[in-house]
Formats: sequence, C-alpha cells, structure tokens
Amino acid sequence: MADDMDKLVDLIVKKVKEKIEPVQDDGEWAHSVKRDPDGARRIVEAGATRLTAGPMVGRVKDDLAPIIDHTLLKPGATHDDLTKLCAEAKEYNFYSVCVNAANVEFCRKQLVGTPVKVVAVVGFPLGATSIEAKAFEAKKAVEDGAEEVDMVINVGALKSKDYAYVLEDIRKVVQTVAPNPVKVIIETAMLTNNEKVIASALSKAAGAAFVKTSTGFGPGGATAEDVALIRDVVGPDLGVKASGGIHTADDAKKMVKAGATRIGASASVQIVTGKGASKRGGY
Repeated sequence: MADDMDKLVDLIVKKVKEKIEPVQDDGEWAHSVKRDPDGARRIVEAGATRLTAGPMVGRVKDDLAPIIDHTLLKPGATHDDLTKLCAEAKEYNFYSVCVNAANVEFCRKQLVGTPVKVVAVVGFPLGATSIEAKAFEAKKAVEDGAEEVDMVINVGALKSKDYAYVLEDIRKVVQTVAPNPVKVIIETAMLTNNEKVIASALSKAAGAAFVKTSTGFGPGGATAEDVALIRDVVGPDLGVKASGGIHTADDAKKMVKAGATRIGASASVQIVTGKGASKRGGY
C-alpha cells in the first residue's frame, strides 16, 4: 500500500512538473472584493456558483442570495453572533452558513426546517493537526449537521516534500465525510508556485471537490495568478474558490476570469450597497 502511494505521488509530481514550469514568486498577494450589485451579478453570470459573505451584510437581492456562504470564523464568535448569522441566512435565503466545527451543531439547530446548509472548517486555520485529528473533526462536524467541509492542508508537510502525507491527509477527510464535498485550503501565500501546483494536483488526486486559495488568517489572500494556476492544474472538473483579501469589484472580476467558481470575501456588503465594509474574522 505504501509503495502504491509513493508511486502515485511520484506520478503526480512528474505530471505537474511537465505541465507547469517553475515561476519566480513576486511576493505580492492579492486583494479582494468591494462589491456593487451589478458587479456581483456579473460575477455570477461569468460562472461563479457561490459567493461568501460575513454577517450583517444587509438585505441581499433574491437572485444573489442563494449562492452566498454566510461566513463567521472569528474565534470569539458568541451564541448571539451565531444566532444572528443564522437568522440572516434564513431571512435572506443564503446558501449556507460557514462556521468553525464547534459551532456546527448550534447553527444546525437554528436552521432546522430551512434549506440553509452548514459548512464547517476543519484543521482551521493552521492545518497542522494530525491526519487522524482532522478526519475525526470532519466526521464529528458532519454528524453535527455540516454538509460541506473546508479543510486546511499541512503546509509544513508539503514544503518538506512529504507528498504522501499530504495526499493521505486530504484523502482521509474526503473518505471520512463522503459524499459530502470537501474543499482543500492550500494557503497559497505560504507556497511557491511549484508547491501550489503540487498541492492542487494532490487535492484532485485525493478526491476533493474544490481547491481553495486561503484561510484569510494567513500572510496573504487570493490572487488572479494563483487562481489561474490552480484552474490549469485541476481542469474543469473541480471547483476553485478564491478567498482572502478580496476588496474591490475589479479584483473579483479578475478572479472569476482567471477560473474561480466561488468567491470568498468579508467585504460582502458591497454585493448590495457598493459601500465599504469592515473585515470580520480574518476572512
């Protein structure tokens, strides 16, 4: 079994190195999305299947609300904060609420009888927990009512070229919660371009549904260049989510044009008002 995994990893690395030549990192990180209603609609028309928003975004037009993940990941989120998050999701018909795993059960109870889903983050935000711990956390989150899981890879293992570990880390979560979709957060701002390619290829090989750029708690967020790189690696079959540091409508359009099918942003009030919004919980 170990030999088979080593062969698979070697094949993945060989293929991605053939596909993408090394690129010099410029050390710059992207911005994100300040949005207006028309800009958000153009994002959807360009191919986005979901947008992410923080709490208190205000009323969202009915044609946009069903593609928004209503997100609250700050560590100090209280029951009152979560209750408000869920109430807004119900009122505005958001696709989901996205919360830390410990808050899944509370939110699911708030959403009984509604179509609003619950998304849990796992190994968040560092990704440095063990394979077994991530799988257990993901399993418990699904048992508590999560319908999607966003997991963070072990960045140190990837940078150490322990690709078999990274592959198993992702695959274990995917297998544990199947058929629930798993998004793999690779924290692009901490990786070289070759590492981004390999992380994306490993995510696809492990059966993930999405590759996601960032936690929003790391040293930088999404860039259009990173989104294009990930899209080129995973092809049309997987989703690509650009998240972290998105502040302008122009940035959002660049992400979608580059291949993003979902956009994550804490400045989501821009979707309906075009006015400024403060960052919430590092997302």
